[in-house]
Amino acid sequence: MQHSTQTSPADAATPKGAAVGTAVRTKARYQILALLAVGTMINYLDRTVLGIAAPQLTKELGINAALMGLLFSVFSWSYVASQIPGGLFLDRFGSKLTYFLSMTFWSLCTLAQGTVHGIGALFAFRLGLGVSEAPCFPTNSRVVATWFPQSERAMATGTYTVGEYIGLAFFSPFLFMLMGAFGWRSLFYVVGGVGLVFGVIWWIFYREPRDHPSANQAELDYIEAGGGLTHRKKDADAAAAPAKGGFEWRTIGRLLKHRQLTGICLGQFAGNSTLVFFLTWFPTYLATERHMAWLKIGFFAIMPFIAASVGVMFGGIFSDWLLRRGTSPNVARKLPIIAGLLLASTIILANYVESNVVVIVILSVAFFAQGMAALGWTLVSDIAPDGLLGVTGGFFNFAANLAGIVTPLVVGFIVAATGSFVGALVFIGAIALIGALSYIFIVGDIKRIVLAD
Repeated sequence: MQHSTQTSPADAATPKGAAVGTAVRTKARYQILALLAVGTMINYLDRTVLGIAAPQLTKELGINAALMGLLFSVFSWSYVASQIPGGLFLDRFGSKLTYFLSMTFWSLCTLAQGTVHGIGALFAFRLGLGVSEAPCFPTNSRVVATWFPQSERAMATGTYTVGEYIGLAFFSPFLFMLMGAFGWRSLFYVVGGVGLVFGVIWWIFYREPRDHPSANQAELDYIEAGGGLTHRKKDADAAAAPAKGGFEWRTIGRLLKHRQLTGICLGQFAGNSTLVFFLTWFPTYLATERHMAWLKIGFFAIMPFIAASVGVMFGGIFSDWLLRRGTSPNVARKLPIIAGLLLASTIILANYVESNVVVIVILSVAFFAQGMAALGWTLVSDIAPDGLLGVTGGFFNFAANLAGIVTPLVVGFIVAATGSFVGALVFIGAIALIGALSYIFIVGDIKRIVLAD
């Protein structure tokens, strides 16, 4: 039998040593996922390092507790306000440039916070930090939708999301020691400097799937068969720009008519309320309500963040496992989120125990559950209309991060009015229950939104 010597495009992409037709699928998508995970870790260190610096910073700058609560909240003002513009920028200029500029400017704002000598400058740089970080998660979601088939998106989302918790869990002790040795300003210099370096690494190593030197045709075909966006154009960034005259503001109203988006936005607001409590008021709760020394706080504070890291990974892996076994997207995507939000509401139980160890266990379980519920970005990838992933993700993040404004202020008001965190924990638990009900009764079917012309 005569064999053809003509080389097909798929054969040309076959790794050396692999038989034709049996090419080993490369795993370049995991290299991209590693970039997202590190970037997300740095993102959360930058936005929360103020909480670690607060004990020394408040004394030096003369900031009282009420003003500190306002400074916790102000980041989210500009962060929320910039979500939709950030999404538009992402859809226009693509993932690589958007993420590079975002990380560069948020790192500069972090560095600048270490130079302040008054409230006004700190306030301004916190606002700048919020604007700069706004495109991060819409970009994460867009990169996952581009690089991963649907059956792996929950795992991918869980992997980069775990960066939110890993950095705080494992670097907080180092940051506390750094502050003890060199003062609170050193925290901002170190964390901001790391972000600037990583921005350069992102620019060097991020590529779209068809441009990535380590991705062979077998991997590209696998991604495309699973609903990845590699098939649209060689440059997926350009392909994601809205067609037919570009974006119109009425598109937001058309999106909100679909229950999938409104439901997941409410659910994510609920999950983020638990997250924001741990990122802002948690150390103060341990110090004032539980009367722990700062050294003990540094030790105990690690536990809930480790639990949340496990919860994020478990939720993503469990969701993808259900999907691969033939479970409908409705069950596979929504079940871990609903279970997580219901379990997160058990944070209220901390009001009724005396043992600090038991309190930490309850808080760790609640934060583990919040991690399970952090799959909302996977649903954004699944439901966003073609060409509007950036805008859909931007609005989703806008709604979700209203929790960053509301929660610190409400908790602060409750504590100031009652002198206790009891009502604050009830508030956090009740919001988690509302989020679970939103996924049960509002979200409906998980399917891509089609906007009528």
